[in-house]
Amino acid sequence: MINSISITEFNKLNNINLIDIRSVEKYNFKHMDKAINIQIDNLISNPSKYLSKNKLYYIYCQKGLQSKKLCLLLQNLGYNVVNIQGGYEAWILSK
Repeated sequence: MINSISITEFNKLNNINLIDIRSVEKYNFKHMDKAINIQIDNLISNPSKYLSKNKLYYIYCQKGLQSKKLCLLLQNLGYNVVNIQGGYEAWILSK
């Protein structure tokens, strides 16, 4: 089962590890506050380069679909990740 969080619950969090897996162009245009950009392909091909298994990460994409698939993959590899439901678009609508 994929760990997921609603945008309402997400907006209550502080001091988290937040990863935007969208393209560099979309990230540079606008992204969630304090997010870092790590391309989805990089996380799939070499997750240990970017992630630690003893940290918790919140991951989002544009609509929450790619991040959901990625979180399932990463969870199966032993990473502690949470998908942000609705992704960037849900966050924009919540502001």
